[in-house]
Amino acid sequence: MLAFVLRRMAQAVLVMVSVAFIAFMLFQYVGDPVVFLLGQDATPEQIRNLRADLGLDQPVVVQFWHFLVNAARGEFGISLRQGAKVSRLIAERLPATVELAMVAAVLALLLGIPMGVYAALKRGTFVSQLLMTVSLLGVSLPTFLIGILLILVFAVNLGWFPSFGRGDVVQLGWWSSGLLTAKGWHHIVLPALTLAIFQLTLIMRLVRAEMLEVLRTDYIKFARARGLTNRAVHFGHALKNTLVPVMTITGLQLGGLIAFAIITETVFQWPGMGLLFIQAVTFADVPVMAAYLCLIALIFVVINLVVDLLYFAVDPRLRIERAGAH
Repeated sequence: MLAFVLRRMAQAVLVMVSVAFIAFMLFQYVGDPVVFLLGQDATPEQIRNLRADLGLDQPVVVQFWHFLVNAARGEFGISLRQGAKVSRLIAERLPATVELAMVAAVLALLLGIPMGVYAALKRGTFVSQLLMTVSLLGVSLPTFLIGILLILVFAVNLGWFPSFGRGDVVQLGWWSSGLLTAKGWHHIVLPALTLAIFQLTLIMRLVRAEMLEVLRTDYIKFARARGLTNRAVHFGHALKNTLVPVMTITGLQLGGLIAFAIITETVFQWPGMGLLFIQAVTFADVPVMAAYLCLIALIFVVINLVVDLLYFAVDPRLRIERAGAH
């Protein structure tokens, strides 16, 4: 187990260094930060002095090392557009994105798993076929179109939910939460549902496929031969083994929810990191872009490591295979 964790940690460090290098190269090829900070009317002496202050006159290897050290401390410099520290901007926007992703993930799990189980156990019925048809729509329609349709129906026509913003929030230290207020929940429904639909349909189809596969295995036939009830077979044996690969996919999709909430946050003007990144791209705000890339990579690496450890702990076959290999 220790060797497994150390190997995964080494891989995680390698991935983060690679992403940091890509983020660092943005500073080299996406405009000159000195020109952004001083403007076009700056004198050569001002440009030369600022480049020396920022360390941009040093060799690229030295600059990259300084970038790595600062990134490890969570420092990415000053936003070229807002003139504030990037770390502060990220800290202000991170709670909104995390809460949106978590609510979307819970919705996807609470709806996707039961729907997938039902579609597997009631295969061929009208409701099962309807669920599969709807799931195709959820997978096929782009996220921005789903968001616009939800706004049109539930915000414009029915007026049930607001179409933009986060609502009232409560400050808990540096963390701001909208899940502790009624208006916060009122505002998060549509964007969370928009973000969850693709994940929900993916989980439903995966659970259905895995459930059908498990139900055909020999140990399920043996359980039936022992006289166990359908409830015990389906939920005590089949579902438990079905959720092992689902756990892996769901964990990785959680990182995807955070990383790809950009479109949803743009459609609903949700004040999260995705909207901040879109604004940074529009204004070529390289420090914010670099910080966003590194943070998203870190989230993916951590989630992937946790999922690997959970998978290793839940599935005894992995432990047996590794013991046999040694």
